[in-house]
Amino acid sequence: MPTRRVPTAAHWGIGYAVVEDGRLVAVEPRDDDPSPSAIRHSIVDAVDGPARVRHPHVRRGFLEHGPDSRRDRGTDELVRVDWETALDLAASHLDRIRTDHGNQAIFGGSYGWSSAGRFHHAQSQVHRFLNSIGGYTRHKDNYSFAAAMVTTPHVVGNYWKLRDQFTPWTAVAEHGELVVAFGGLPSRNTQMGNGGAGRHEITGMIQACRDRGVEFIGFGPIRSDLDTSLEAEWHFLRPGSDVAAMLGIAHTLITEDLHDRSFLDRYTVGADRLIDYITGAADGVPKSPEWASPLCGVPADVIASVARRMASSRTVVSTAIGVQRAQYGEQPMWMTIALAALLGQIGLPGAGFGLGYSQNALVGRAAHEIEWTSLPQGKRSIDSFIPVARIADLLLNPGDSFDYDGERHEYPDIRAVYWAGGNPFHHHQDLFRLREAFRRPEVVIVNEPFFTATARHADIVFPTTTTLERNDWASTNAEFVLTAMHQAIDPVGESRNDYDIFTALAGRLGAAETYTEGRTESDWLRWLWASNRERADSIGVELPDFDIAWEMGFVDLPPAGRDQHVMFGDFRADPDAAPLPTPSGRIELFSETVAGFGYADCPGHPAWFAPDEWLGADGRTNRHPLHLISNQPAARLHSQLDDGPVSRTTKIDGREPLTIHPDDAAERGLAAGDVALVRNDRGACVVGIRISDEVMPGVVQIATGAWFDPYDHPELGLIDLHGNPNVVTSDVGTSSLAQGPSSSSTLVEIEPLTVDVPPVRAHRGTATVGVHGT
Repeated sequence: MPTRRVPTAAHWGIGYAVVEDGRLVAVEPRDDDPSPSAIRHSIVDAVDGPARVRHPHVRRGFLEHGPDSRRDRGTDELVRVDWETALDLAASHLDRIRTDHGNQAIFGGSYGWSSAGRFHHAQSQVHRFLNSIGGYTRHKDNYSFAAAMVTTPHVVGNYWKLRDQFTPWTAVAEHGELVVAFGGLPSRNTQMGNGGAGRHEITGMIQACRDRGVEFIGFGPIRSDLDTSLEAEWHFLRPGSDVAAMLGIAHTLITEDLHDRSFLDRYTVGADRLIDYITGAADGVPKSPEWASPLCGVPADVIASVARRMASSRTVVSTAIGVQRAQYGEQPMWMTIALAALLGQIGLPGAGFGLGYSQNALVGRAAHEIEWTSLPQGKRSIDSFIPVARIADLLLNPGDSFDYDGERHEYPDIRAVYWAGGNPFHHHQDLFRLREAFRRPEVVIVNEPFFTATARHADIVFPTTTTLERNDWASTNAEFVLTAMHQAIDPVGESRNDYDIFTALAGRLGAAETYTEGRTESDWLRWLWASNRERADSIGVELPDFDIAWEMGFVDLPPAGRDQHVMFGDFRADPDAAPLPTPSGRIELFSETVAGFGYADCPGHPAWFAPDEWLGADGRTNRHPLHLISNQPAARLHSQLDDGPVSRTTKIDGREPLTIHPDDAAERGLAAGDVALVRNDRGACVVGIRISDEVMPGVVQIATGAWFDPYDHPELGLIDLHGNPNVVTSDVGTSSLAQGPSSSSTLVEIEPLTVDVPPVRAHRGTATVGVHGT
């Protein structure tokens, strides 16, 4: 058979799947991609690798004893069964639970990037299916920026819409003079674009700012979060203390009369309340640079000097989205906006603020103002939900109440979990607690292409296709190309796409017509394209008809013409004619709404709170003195393709590397390449040691995404063999407002590994799940 180059899309890149004799042999980028991600190479081995789920499986204890065997979830053997057996079993338990306990007893657990396609999008598919059979308990927000998502509507407006309006780097290069980046601008994150990254341009756009004379100042615990080519002035900052440094800067702006009073009067509400807090008029504690310095580790004179430079320059205040994944993560988001407001530069070309620049390959580019069509998720008949990061609380504490965004709710009693797309044993915190939580429901069903930890903690596992084994459309709001994702290879083993699986289940549950609307995959793809043609036409862009577009493979869009867009430019020109979507129509530096919630951990204006683990009430500060940063990986997308060669080559003895400062390594007798144990009261994991002064003393770093590999060690107890940092991270909400994840508020200790441990088993597929402790 001749070699075929098939158009395809993934979050890490748009390009071609190269197929020979029915086998995937390469993935190539488009010619116009200036900096394609190497992660694409991993799919070649992984798509048919040992971790692939090839057949339906059911946990042996579940087959023999049903829900009474749930305590064995995660250690029991998974047994291959035929499709009819697996489908009948899943449908019967879903039907029993919705009949006996109501649909709110089913949790529709889908979270993660899953497919770049808009039809075969696992989250849309599972939610549509569950809605078709009567509804489910859902989640709100996401693990990436939950605190921002709940905070910004009270201050400036919806986060998703705000992000789409960020001033592009092209405008910063043209008009800007200074970028102050809390948490840096990590270029590794810009390999990915949700829905497909066609042109990896962000790193080059930021470099163009430097080449045009824009200066960069960075604050954070990891110096490499700003590329060296930017020649940035970097200041190490204690994790979790960004707000303290920001308040110190704000104090200088106010006390030295460098703030813009006229801007505050015209465009904000509540400025005086915030100013009284910053100056100490409200509580007797001036938030001066001298106050901030011992909290954040930045010298007071540096804080004051940066404030003066910000006031004398056209300045962008940028805070990385990872900063808000910490206890009280709402505060740095709010305080970033407050700093930019004090400067009075919001709405000016090349200035203002950004909450999450460099979070992916798409944020910071000037895109078309259009939202492409996705698969409708159906009619929601019940409104039972949890904040996304409270999944373990939900399963462990049915009936307990929780606060969220001014309301009080109750956790329903979940009897069934259906997960499709995503891996909670990657992105959730305190994984041994989550493991216990996953043993509480009566049934756990998972659609999954790979034997991840989530699949290994299921009762029923349906093997699903990858994007290369089905047809789809890729379209993302900030990209300039729509991709016809042609099926490149046959489904691996007996795998089926989610749509076919849910169609079969819906038929067994009397909901086939509601779920499918009588459409096949091909029908839905034509429906999606027809809808996209209408949306494109609304902004004056003409798309070809379906057959032509499908044959083309890639449909390139004209330039958006927004390279010099200014976020809030219309608002600045006339705040009455173009008000913000806040109660006042202005930037709310003090929110009467949030203040009215009465939350002790999130008042009506941005404020300083020391993370609980700093307090050391249980001695943890002394016993676990190192602050852990668990950031995004460079060699995979979250946990996707951790089993591929690009990720595996970064490991040390098969374990995820931990980066530690030379002084901290020497104090513990650790050398580069050693295998060590990371521990605290929540658990422990095995890592390989990497030594670098890119991390500040007292801080260690482990990338997220190593597949969870629990092992009951005869001497160490329960540990993770692979270096998954979420074994030790804290599972508490950011605050009562957002209840987001707070993984960055974690303290640990590192010690040399002095006992034997098995090799990593997580990528071996079913061979890893047979016997507990093997």
